[in-house]
Amino acid sequence: MQAIVMHETGDPDVLRYEEADRPELGDGEVLIRVHAASVNPVDWKYRRGFVETPLPTVLGNDISGTVEASRADGFAEGDRVFGISASGGYAEYSTASAAAIARKPEAVSHEQAAAIPVAGLTAWQALLDRGGLQGGQTALVAGAGGGVGHLAVQFAKLAGARAIGVGSTRNRDFVLGLGADEYVDYTQQDVGEAVSSADIAFDAVGGDTTASLLPAVREGGILVTIAGAPPEEAAREREVRAELMVMSPKSEQLAQIAELVADGDVRVEIAEAMPLTDVKRAHELSESGHVRGKLVLTLAV
Repeated sequence: MQAIVMHETGDPDVLRYEEADRPELGDGEVLIRVHAASVNPVDWKYRRGFVETPLPTVLGNDISGTVEASRADGFAEGDRVFGISASGGYAEYSTASAAAIARKPEAVSHEQAAAIPVAGLTAWQALLDRGGLQGGQTALVAGAGGGVGHLAVQFAKLAGARAIGVGSTRNRDFVLGLGADEYVDYTQQDVGEAVSSADIAFDAVGGDTTASLLPAVREGGILVTIAGAPPEEAAREREVRAELMVMSPKSEQLAQIAELVADGDVRVEIAEAMPLTDVKRAHELSESGHVRGKLVLTLAV
């Protein structure tokens, strides 16, 4: 098969389009002919060597495609599925555990489906599972225009909560258009001064942003971050819980999110869909930190 193989860490030039062996199919897994894969920030962090991974490797977690072969109950050749890859998604073929995939609804394109898994599960689990968000509460979402953040805003609204997005000036209309009740432009306002009683703050940005959200959370509230160490000591002083969350693949949640997209209740924003061979440019865009929604890589079928 053809795949994007990384033999060493570094700049985007280390991503090479070349021939590679098809991944071997294990028990409880399916082999998927990949139609689309998406790019997540963790991909370029692996590429940079910020997160260790054995080399050579094929990057990419999110995939959507057609089952080529199955050794898993409930999935058969020809099924259209999407989810989280076990062998790397930047390739013509990829394996995945049955517990990490779901059937793709007909009304959802492969490009949309490939954009869902990591971002969708992360937003869902941060707000609803870890944060326990309920109707009538307020959710503050930092990075609201990004791949994870734009889904988090919509999940908050579907839960019956008040959603406040945080981002740059350019994303204001986009985030408000997703249903956010309020928008804080961090280039113009201090988040802690603009918001003071959020039940949950969700940080999808990291860096200085994480601590800047604390003053916006009410006493007894929670700050959930996916982008770095939580400010636990400062949070305790304010009687706020601060936790780091790592997403867990869950087939049932993937299916739920896909149905929301299929029904038109959730919008998946695709910043750009480009051929797999343009992966270097996709990484450059992702690493810039200014992508609205998701970047998707497509493969000819």
